[in-house]
Amino acid sequence: MMKKLFLSAVFAVAASFASMAQTTPTVQPAAENKNQAEIQFEVETHDFGTFKEGVMATYEFKFKNVGKEPLILTNVSASCGCTTPEWPKEPIKPGQTAVIKAVYNSTGRPGTFVKNITVQSNAKSAMKMLTIKGNVESPNAQPASPVVVPQH
Repeated sequence: MMKKLFLSAVFAVAASFASMAQTTPTVQPAAENKNQAEIQFEVETHDFGTFKEGVMATYEFKFKNVGKEPLILTNVSASCGCTTPEWPKEPIKPGQTAVIKAVYNSTGRPGTFVKNITVQSNAKSAMKMLTIKGNVESPNAQPASPVVVPQH
């Protein structure tokens, strides 16, 4: 009898710890600051089209701070090492424009590609995604010969 009572008490304590561990605190959304920076890009996707392998394809994404506070780009990163972003390190004042330069190294990478560039900042929309895409032709690519299907 004593053994059952002891096991019941241990089980009750364990159950109460398990229920406490599963509670999650509620997170209140931060109050929106109407005066904060806001980034606005002219375009968020650029298609290079088709070009020869070995070309360093470059595009400048133009943007403007349409907010009321200075815009600070905290990090700009590409989805792979073949794409190199360059961005302004100084704050962008309200109303000011700037560019993020994306350079795609096509050497040794024939075929179609789609690469993303993640832009993190202090803007109201803290993360933006830019995309570059295109098709790299191998320098010694031969035009496809027609396929002949024998008739029976």
